[in-house]
Amino acid sequence: MATITRFERTRIVGARALQLAFGAPAMVENKKVLSPYDLAKIELEEKVVPLSVIRNLPNGESIRLEVN
Repeated sequence: MATITRFERTRIVGARALQLAFGAPAMVENKKVLSPYDLAKIELEEKVVPLSVIRNLPNGESIRLEVN
């Protein structure tokens, strides 16, 4: 199975942090007050981010990678 690249990881954390900043519910238990960025990183580490990555390959195929 393919893993996500560092660029995809950064994009996922940024997108999720933006969602959290606009009031989306966190998918992990917030034990202390954390920034949306920190919460997004924790969600990605625990693999509970409700996002996926779609890679468009040069041959025209698309691969969908579920983050969780």
